[in-house]
Amino acid sequence: MDKIQNHKDLEVYKQSMELVTMIYKLTNDFPADEKFGLTSQMRRAAISVPSNIAEGFARKNPGELIQFLYISLGSLSELETQVDLASRLEFVMDTSIINEKVHYLFILLSKLIISIKQKSHKTR
Repeated sequence: MDKIQNHKDLEVYKQSMELVTMIYKLTNDFPADEKFGLTSQMRRAAISVPSNIAEGFARKNPGELIQFLYISLGSLSELETQVDLASRLEFVMDTSIINEKVHYLFILLSKLIISIKQKSHKTR
């Protein structure tokens, strides 16, 4: 993380922002009566991923950053469930691209958490 100046330099942040855009576009076509239901839930879960990355990074403390990255993982899991539900309800037919992005973000977040943990153990 030596070359990283702020959260916007993190690949996981960039990819999570792309996911938010994808979710907003996807939910635009959901039924109107889902505006305050699944549409809102999916958008909030998606927004939570980069938001928690940003907040954790701003804390300048490895332990707090890891905590916020775990919250991002939780939001990502929540979103994954909601995408599955949207598919089951037939609000969307093909979720493969979103599922791929979610899976990729799981990998990036997990690797970042491991990297920070290893680095903080070395500096003790």
